[in-house]
Amino acid sequence: MEDFNSETDSDYTSYWRDWFVSSRGNEYFCEIDEDYLTDRFNLTGLNTEVPYYQYALDLVTDVFDLDADDDLREQIEKSARHLYGLVHARYIVTTRGLGKMLDKYKKSEFGKCPRVMCDGHPLLPVGQSDLPNMTTVKLYCPKCEDIYNPKSSRHASIDGAYFGTSFHSILFQVYPALNPEKSVRRYEPRIYGFKVHAAAALARWQDNCREDMKARIGDFGLAQKFIEDSESEDEGFEYGEEYSEQPAKTEKVLGDTASGRMDLGK
Repeated sequence: MEDFNSETDSDYTSYWRDWFVSSRGNEYFCEIDEDYLTDRFNLTGLNTEVPYYQYALDLVTDVFDLDADDDLREQIEKSARHLYGLVHARYIVTTRGLGKMLDKYKKSEFGKCPRVMCDGHPLLPVGQSDLPNMTTVKLYCPKCEDIYNPKSSRHASIDGAYFGTSFHSILFQVYPALNPEKSVRRYEPRIYGFKVHAAAALARWQDNCREDMKARIGDFGLAQKFIEDSESEDEGFEYGEEYSEQPAKTEKVLGDTASGRMDLGK
């Protein structure tokens, strides 16, 4: 804010969106088209959510010309950032918004999954609530289908409502080819090379649940393909079987069996 406030009033009202998306800590945001911001239909209901709504909208759309004191301008600036975030959650599920976020995703601008078994797969920002001031933004990995905290404290303070709970799911509905194949690989704790009994029992139970789920999905004419399934098909090439590259299945797993629990005491 210090660098921005040091500019002249003309600069202050001419480059707000450029300044906002290029500021440190705002790398997760994409720039919202001016046409989208000026369409009042897209802003329905936000006037009751944002203090100094009209002044904040004028600032975001670069028509702010109020001669306000520093305290009032600071409040309007805060409201403008909040307004931009709420509109951003709506914009990124539009065709143009999805395209801009997709570019960031392909460049891994949101970071890479810290889980070793995911091999550094790109992440996507996600909120755990669509209501503001509830939870901060998290990062979703489409490979292990789990969420993680951002590494940077600047990103960890962003409101999750600025990205919403549906964006990542809509993205893979629109671009199903980008939905990665899932893997059944997991870390197996060992003691001197031997599997720990409780962990091994839990792993067997999870494997059984996965097979049961695949069978139930198959009853509905669906199929879930794992990376290991592709590898087993590749082995058939050595024996002269007809080989053709199969496209990745895009159906999502109906439930996360890896998060299941069992009572090992039974």
